[in-house]
Amino acid sequence: MPTQLSSEDLNKRLLSLDFMRGFIMVLLTIESTGLFNVLYLNSKGGFLESFFIQFKHHPWNGLRFWDLIQPGFMFIAGTAMVFSVNKLKEKGVSQLTITKKIFKRSGWLFFWGVLLYAVHETGLSFELWDVLTQLSVTLLVTYFIVQWPTKYQIMFSVLLLIITDLLFRFSSIPSFDQGFTNHHNFGNYIDTLLMHKTSRGGWVAINCIPTSVHTIAGALLGKLLLSNANNKIKTILIWAISVLLVGYALDLLQINPIIKRIATSSFTLVSLGWCLLAFAACYYFVDIKQHKSVFFFDVIGLNSIFIYLFFELLGGWLNHYISLLVGGLLSYTTLILPAISIISCLVVFAIEWGICYFLYQKKIFFRL
Repeated sequence: MPTQLSSEDLNKRLLSLDFMRGFIMVLLTIESTGLFNVLYLNSKGGFLESFFIQFKHHPWNGLRFWDLIQPGFMFIAGTAMVFSVNKLKEKGVSQLTITKKIFKRSGWLFFWGVLLYAVHETGLSFELWDVLTQLSVTLLVTYFIVQWPTKYQIMFSVLLLIITDLLFRFSSIPSFDQGFTNHHNFGNYIDTLLMHKTSRGGWVAINCIPTSVHTIAGALLGKLLLSNANNKIKTILIWAISVLLVGYALDLLQINPIIKRIATSSFTLVSLGWCLLAFAACYYFVDIKQHKSVFFFDVIGLNSIFIYLFFELLGGWLNHYISLLVGGLLSYTTLILPAISIISCLVVFAIEWGICYFLYQKKIFFRL
């Protein structure tokens, strides 16, 4: 639902959190225009191929830059929730009212997550792999343990990772008993029960169990930032290095492989470590050093839900229309097809950024 924020509310926000959210949403918006795919296809066989392939998910065991986008989104959602709840408490809002708000938000996230992929040419479909659907679960899990002492939240997170590992490792269900093998694992079996199908890309619905750790960690970060603790950057870096070492060790020692599509324990830890490092950098440069030239990213970041739903629901039509329009206008020039495709993608992004800019100017921000 659209809400209006005052200038005072905007000034009180954690700028590094807005920047990181905005950076992620800018990347997602650009990806939705097809630009990264165009650049990758036209770099194949060249020295830039290894760079642009980083904007595609790893096919299975391994890690690429693009595999960190969803964890980052879910991570900062936990931090944002802590700041939001804290703000409501300062205003005297009751715990019951806050709980209702969290349930309402999770319900809307689940609704939109399902709706985005419900309509297919072959008919309606029920899918639980979208980031919004997953986030609807991880937010609830995080909310109900957010008041626990830090050590108990960490213990709970470790338990989630252990349970996930055991479910995949010791499944004895025929055809779904091959551990961490694509399309033959426990997660695929649960999908057949819930949706009567599996994902062609190998994604599984129970990813919401281990990826709850991302949102829980984001909430722990939020509590740290709101506290009076000294050397917050140092604490964040210690957390980051610790989980990176454990996560990579699990993979290198062949104990637990790094697989984003089924959110293995090693992937969850490694991606969390990179998220923590990314936030530490944002916090240092934006909030501590006060480099506040983040307006370009804030325009989209402050309306993250709106732009996500926009390009998921209308992006396909807009991309097609603009490609025909730009292609027709530039057909009279000497530009080659790849250049025309890149320009088309940039025009789509400019339109979507412009829509967010209009909302930003009007101080209209969509919240669930």
